[in-house]
Amino acid sequence: MSSPLRTETSLPSPDAASSTRISILHCEPGDRDAWDGYLAAHPAASFYHLYDWLPLNEQVLKHRSSYLIARDATGVRGVLPLTLVSSRLFGRILCSVPFVNYGGPCASDPAANQALLEAAKREARDLGCDYLELRCAAALETDMPVSHRKISMTLELQADPDAVWNAFGSKHRKNIKRSFKNDLSVVSGGIELLPQFYALMEESWRALGTPLYSRTYFENFLKTFEGRSRIFVCMQRDQPVCTGLTGYFNKTVEGLWAGGSALARPLSANYALYWEMIKDGCLRGCSKFHLGRSTADSGGEEFKQKWNASAQQLHWYFHRPDGGAMPALNVDNPKYRLAIAAWRRLPLWSTRMLGPPLARLIP
Repeated sequence: MSSPLRTETSLPSPDAASSTRISILHCEPGDRDAWDGYLAAHPAASFYHLYDWLPLNEQVLKHRSSYLIARDATGVRGVLPLTLVSSRLFGRILCSVPFVNYGGPCASDPAANQALLEAAKREARDLGCDYLELRCAAALETDMPVSHRKISMTLELQADPDAVWNAFGSKHRKNIKRSFKNDLSVVSGGIELLPQFYALMEESWRALGTPLYSRTYFENFLKTFEGRSRIFVCMQRDQPVCTGLTGYFNKTVEGLWAGGSALARPLSANYALYWEMIKDGCLRGCSKFHLGRSTADSGGEEFKQKWNASAQQLHWYFHRPDGGAMPALNVDNPKYRLAIAAWRRLPLWSTRMLGPPLARLIP
């Protein structure tokens, strides 16, 4: 990691005769407790902001990270996790945060937020990046170009799962009950379920035309976030059908990854899977379940709406140090559509070999 970046910004204090100075520094391992302690007290902090993503991305995916922390004389005023992903296909991207749903600055006030944004722009310039990307769950006060293609679907949970169940429409409740009549059951646990989880993810993501991270990545994730993550596997008798991996932070369930076999749809297995994940979140005392990001007006959004989940607009901001236009990084881009179609036709042994080296380069 580079030597600490030091940037100072002044803002007025209640005492007009003095000022409070904000210093932006690179977070070091010794700052981990201060970083996560700040997040634990911040209502907008998410599972994706946690410090432990830094060693996971650096040590397993081999991506340099710049975790910026804003401090003043009173303590931490904000944090901004940044990871550099460099590839020939997408260029050099400094992202908060890649591979997951959102990140962006998490700050106590506009001054700290602005100081973090300016420091991130300088970091992108100094690292020779093609652009900076901030995936935010809330709008920022900035003139940076923004994409609104993605949304996050959020379900409000209750302490009693029956209260959530009774709020579903009658047709939706029937669909859930009907799925269990297909001899389905759901098991949950930790790293012991990784073989079933990974086999289903390999098949599912190949069908989507998306390269999958290595099994080692998920193994390290489960070890890193032990006690804060859980695998769910829906079974038809002894056959795994679909799966999900969730994370837990600040009374919020994060739907991290999910996939299923070709049997999942005809068996309506996702109804059984999601209901068990929702029940688990209720019994854990969580108040929200983020069902994962979706493209607006997509089939994914429609399915999640059935669970009484509401859409929250995601704001993906871009900054190009050279002042160029916002990049067109989405599946509707013709060059990516062709690659997706080709990937779907590859045999599983081939995607198993080629997928992990490619997946680590797709932010």
